[in-house]
Amino acid sequence: MFDRRLLAHFDFTLFFTVMLICSLGILNLSSLCASDGAISTLFYKQLSWMLIGLFFLLIIVNINYVSIIRYGYYFHAIALFLVLLVLFIGKTKFGSQRWLVVGPLSLQPSELIKITFMLALSKFFAENISNKPYSLQDFFIPFLLLLITFVPIYVQPDLGTAGIVCLIFASCLFLLNINKKIFYPFLGLIISILPCVWFILKDYQKQRILVFLDPDLDPLHAGYQLIQSKIAIGSGGFFGKGFKMGTQSQLRFLPEQHTDFVFSVWSEEWGLLGGCLIVLLYFVFFYRGMRISYNCKNFYGAYFAAIISFFFFVQFLINICMTIGLFPVVGVTLPFFSYGGYSIVSCLVGLGVLLSISMRTLK
Repeated sequence: MFDRRLLAHFDFTLFFTVMLICSLGILNLSSLCASDGAISTLFYKQLSWMLIGLFFLLIIVNINYVSIIRYGYYFHAIALFLVLLVLFIGKTKFGSQRWLVVGPLSLQPSELIKITFMLALSKFFAENISNKPYSLQDFFIPFLLLLITFVPIYVQPDLGTAGIVCLIFASCLFLLNINKKIFYPFLGLIISILPCVWFILKDYQKQRILVFLDPDLDPLHAGYQLIQSKIAIGSGGFFGKGFKMGTQSQLRFLPEQHTDFVFSVWSEEWGLLGGCLIVLLYFVFFYRGMRISYNCKNFYGAYFAAIISFFFFVQFLINICMTIGLFPVVGVTLPFFSYGGYSIVSCLVGLGVLLSISMRTLK
């Protein structure tokens, strides 16, 4: 039975902020329908997936978040199984094997695994609280979780999601009381070996980095997306060209405009003013999420609220920087805004847990 007293602590500001982001994403997608019937189908699919995500959100907010996080290992094991299944029977699109096809549905388990990874980390750190600074041996299980999560995603290959998983883990390190004599040398070691990553990257991944440094290196192929994205954003000016009036998007010059480069489409039509609105909404989301973490006295909720708030905000920053040329093109979508059925469902599930924490936190 739902306790109506919980509504007194429901974060309506957070909820309606996310609903506004989702609605603007739907509006942005509808603009692309003007000149492409295939995109029109995606518009109705996205609307349907959003409603499905809201259905799961309503279920989750009625469940005590502690019960959800306590089963974090089990949820993560299921997500890992699905990701491993993709490697054997998954469908390949654009050179990456990331999708499981079940009848008419195409599922992307790597979206779900981000949420379950946060649940698993929150469970571990909440149940292994230490009054003294953490040492390296205390991170054996978290590092193991990172390894078994990172490898199958990287193998797909999905460098963007694999990088996000590493960022989720890194966010935990900044939230914990770690022995500084160990942390800084370890951080220095990681930074020093980063250049070695170049030698394990695939050729197209190396090309993306080179094109990020100089888009004109391959303007008709690898650098084409970034160049067209910059043109779209720059041509929007301050007020934009108007709804369904963007030439780069309507004339199909901009690739992946309904997923990775939705912000470019939005900025071309609504200008700097519209772009600032999107940025403001994500800052509100981050603030409300961190506020929930600060107010929560239960370590399960405090850790998860902080990690997921940081995760969504960093993914937002990567996507925005990617579209304006401040970050390599790595296939990271804009959470709640980009097209992606499984993506928006998993995002709303994460939001549901965050709202559950808010409802059960005494202000």
